[in-house]
Amino acid sequence: MHVNRTLLSIALVVLALVVQVSVLARLQLPGAVPDLLLMVVLGLAFVYGHVSGALIGFGAGLLADLAPPADHAAGRYALVLCVIGYLAGLVKPENGQLKSAVTPMAVVVAAAIGSTLLYAGVGALVGDTAARHVGLGSLLFTAAVYDLLLAPFTVPLIMAMARRTMNDPLTESSSGGKDATAGWLAAGTGLRIGNQRGGLRVKAARNRAARAGRIKGVKRL
Repeated sequence: MHVNRTLLSIALVVLALVVQVSVLARLQLPGAVPDLLLMVVLGLAFVYGHVSGALIGFGAGLLADLAPPADHAAGRYALVLCVIGYLAGLVKPENGQLKSAVTPMAVVVAAAIGSTLLYAGVGALVGDTAARHVGLGSLLFTAAVYDLLLAPFTVPLIMAMARRTMNDPLTESSSGGKDATAGWLAAGTGLRIGNQRGGLRVKAARNRAARAGRIKGVKRL
């Protein structure tokens, strides 16, 4: 990822993790906890695509695994968010702009349910059976409801900020020559910027020769 995208992703992930741990986790809501970190991963994956979504999801999940008061095996939530970020990036809208709210809301619900199931499944493999005591059905329902209510206030804002980093200066400097060439071809000139001066010199020489010919013709008359 480019510099601007990396800095924005780190800032949003850290901010979401702080709010998640210090505010949302202490609301004592029934069932699951609203997952702001998941909203950040989804919003960035919708703009940056599946590869960046997987990387951001892994990094965000790993921070959540290590942040206190984590009580599960490190890497568990990293795996979950890595998979979710990858899959969400596969349904990336064209140009990172949403044309309808139906698809992203459906993805949010699917991500909330899928992340809960995957987290519980990985927990079962490592011997963590906490989900059984809470009730998996209740966790799935409340996770979907909470994340669906949280998404309209977070995902569009995150996507808007992510789209601003799509015009990365590093990207523009590296692709500037290609864009200029494409512009010349689109204009129908068939010339490159480097050849433009030579063409102008030839044209000026032809004009001078034509004027000289007309002057000689006048003198002969």
